[in-house]
Amino acid sequence: MSEHKTNGAGRHESLDAVVIGTGVAGLYQLYKLRDELGLKVKAFDAASGVGGTWYWNRYPGARFDSEAYIYQYLFSEKLYKGWSWSERFPGQPEIERWLNYVADELGLRKDIRFSTTITSAVYNEATQRWTITTDKGEVVDAQFLITCCGMLSAPLSSIFPGQESFKGTLVHTSRWPKGDLDLAGKRIGVVGNGATGIQVIQTIASEVGSLKVFVRTPQYIIPMKNPKYGPKEVEAYKARFQEFQKTLPHSFTGFEYDFTNGNWKDLTAAERHAVLERIWDEGSLRLWLASFVEMFFDQDVSEEISEFVRKKMRARLKDPKLCETLIPTDYGFGTHRVPLESNYLEAYHQPNVELVSVKDNPIDRITPDGLKLANGTEYGFDVIILATGFDAGTGALTRIDIRGRDGRSLKDDWSRDIRTTMGLQVHGYPNLFTTGAPLAPSTALCNMTTCLQQQVEWISDCISYLRKNRLSVIEPTREVEDAWVAHHDEVANTTLVTKTHSWYMGSNVKGKPRRLLSYIGGVGTYRRKCDEVAAAGYQGFAKQ
Repeated sequence: MSEHKTNGAGRHESLDAVVIGTGVAGLYQLYKLRDELGLKVKAFDAASGVGGTWYWNRYPGARFDSEAYIYQYLFSEKLYKGWSWSERFPGQPEIERWLNYVADELGLRKDIRFSTTITSAVYNEATQRWTITTDKGEVVDAQFLITCCGMLSAPLSSIFPGQESFKGTLVHTSRWPKGDLDLAGKRIGVVGNGATGIQVIQTIASEVGSLKVFVRTPQYIIPMKNPKYGPKEVEAYKARFQEFQKTLPHSFTGFEYDFTNGNWKDLTAAERHAVLERIWDEGSLRLWLASFVEMFFDQDVSEEISEFVRKKMRARLKDPKLCETLIPTDYGFGTHRVPLESNYLEAYHQPNVELVSVKDNPIDRITPDGLKLANGTEYGFDVIILATGFDAGTGALTRIDIRGRDGRSLKDDWSRDIRTTMGLQVHGYPNLFTTGAPLAPSTALCNMTTCLQQQVEWISDCISYLRKNRLSVIEPTREVEDAWVAHHDEVANTTLVTKTHSWYMGSNVKGKPRRLLSYIGGVGTYRRKCDEVAAAGYQGFAKQ
């Protein structure tokens, strides 16, 4: 590796590969390329520490909704068994400690540059290499660029006029201050009630002076059951390492459970209800991801399962007005991201909590003292918490100026049509590899560690193939990308998910092209298709 000027502006260095991000994917990608392939590689992260999602999302109540013992790396039994979880769905501080443990065990820190943002990456056709620039003025020349930026890492934080005028504290959940915020006794407004908003609301409701929650789209929920783990429970899940290693990568969603309850039409109404009750009582995402697959395709099945969940919610909410605002009726259970919760609905029964529907009376602007609705109603706050979601899938990459062949811009390309080849490469961008990108399984339609590990391994194997065959460049052809997009859309369009408006479809970002961002054909199926491409010597990819 050649390097000039040792710090900050003006540093130039030459590497085999650059990895952007040090979350679950980035840490593993750095390890694979450096330790297994022997490449000269550095990872860059805008954060001051490792963790990715679990570094940034430190808001009150942030925690797993995948079981901790499967949200894991499965390439090393020693790494897996060297860490013990305290409960089934641990909180953010424990998750961040785990990812620090991984970084330390694998000796990764020395090759990570923290507090550094990649601002641009330009492909040089003459040299067949990427020129990568940071916000510190550093310039890196690399053969391969691998983005591990995460599906949900580009927050929608500037969405209301007047935000800069607010005299109190305004914070997006995914940019929560490391020193935390003192909310005790204060007037708090929370905008948004997706998975993140729910975790915040149920956590802070009892400590704040007053809490007003602004809700546009009601959400189905599943109550979380989160038992603590002692030595006996830890020993039991660690004994399953080889089982998980063998089964998780081939299940439909990358979780330990799968659709094994039989066909809906073959069961009586009583039998179906008994299955739903049993799974509901488990307190996990199983009801969504492993009850009856027909709920994703059949409107009648979707409606029956949706009504089962609505009835559970009505029994807890009691108040007809709360039910009207908080219980969905215009989309089916499972066609949006389904959150787990703990006494979330009961928070609205507290005297200091007020629910404000903004479905027909939207937020007009943030004011110096709070916020104002379209009809002129104003609310005063000390703190406004924006749980307003993300520019999912594309946002993390379009916020970097990525330029491919002929100067084409990924931001411009994706503003017209969101396309990838298996979520791993993009036509027109040679030697650019992506994890957690559109058109691959992700975001609860896959247990993220299962899918990110598979994507990192595919990328690493592809780079290894190039080196063994003395090739320097690989890029999917237009034909192979067209075929993947067509397959992705064909599978997606058979489901009810594409008939709804959600961030899965990009509907939460004005002007974003509409396409299901996550591959929904199944984790095992996706893996098999990726393996077939590799086994065929990356047929359909241009190589030189």
